[in-house]
Amino acid sequence: METSTLIRKIHMECPLCDKTHEIDERKRITTTIIKGEEVTYEERFYFCANVEEDESEFETCKMTNENLLCARNAYRIKMGLLTSDEIIEIRESYGLSQVDLARLLGWGEVTISRYESKAIQDEAYDTMLRLIKDNPLKALEFLNKNSDKFSVYKKLEIREHIIEKLDSYGKEFLTRQAFKGEYVGFDEPSDSNGYKTLDIDKLEAVVSYLAKFMTNLYKVKLMKSLWYSDALSYKRTGRAMTGLVYRHDTIGALPIGHYSLMNLENLNIKEEISYSYDSMLHVYPSKKADYSILSREEKDILDDVINKFKNFKASEIVNYMHEERAYKETSNGAIIPFSLAREIRSFE
Repeated sequence: METSTLIRKIHMECPLCDKTHEIDERKRITTTIIKGEEVTYEERFYFCANVEEDESEFETCKMTNENLLCARNAYRIKMGLLTSDEIIEIRESYGLSQVDLARLLGWGEVTISRYESKAIQDEAYDTMLRLIKDNPLKALEFLNKNSDKFSVYKKLEIREHIIEKLDSYGKEFLTRQAFKGEYVGFDEPSDSNGYKTLDIDKLEAVVSYLAKFMTNLYKVKLMKSLWYSDALSYKRTGRAMTGLVYRHDTIGALPIGHYSLMNLENLNIKEEISYSYDSMLHVYPSKKADYSILSREEKDILDDVINKFKNFKASEIVNYMHEERAYKETSNGAIIPFSLAREIRSFE
């Protein structure tokens, strides 16, 4: 028998020995073939010690279905498809029944039920599900397109659910789309982005992490701190951290799309008035920040940047960057290549 782990003991009537006694519920990692692909997954089973070992395992119908679902989800993950749990999460985020979601997308009424329990969706159906997962406006578009599938009351009810989600997530989606739009020319790893394409989730975590340990973090200091974080990451790992592309500016390195960056809904940025009555954007830690997206190595890099510059004023970090080779060897408005970031001064 393959190596297994005991989950618990259950007192039940055993179908193998026809006795009521304690039976092991166990789990193990196993493999199977789905659609020509070998997948590895965790399966559960019962074990009876009263019969020969090669006949000692059995499953209930419910357990068999759960094991099959685990295997299918392992296939989905391997092929880059949404898992059944992720499909359920999309549906529930809109407050829809299985039939309602299927009708919304123009599918057969049992399609979502099958995808949540048995069948594996093809890539085209998966793409449609991802469209509404990331964009409530697209869900509203589908509702208008397939409105004839709903009663007037049901259509209004679904529309309210979509609007609620749009209010919660729509602003972040729209600001992200605006930001991504400024990076359409940098969608491949290159020297311009430090061989890292734009990662907004990572960027939001980095900004909040910097703000958590840098008091009085305003926009100019943030922009320089981001460049040093990416530059130091590139110097140590050969890869930038956020995927930002930086241009040479009179105040040092400035990310492309910095206005859109500062508008990201998941950042905690407050507009404040200085003693000279100038408007200033103050960056604070965000309660929405997911620091788990940062690796230990990335946090170490950020800690070094924080320790280096936390007591610098904006003008001091600007002047400091003006002395970097990456700044001196690029002209105003030019992209600062990360190949020059290897020459940044020591953080020791």
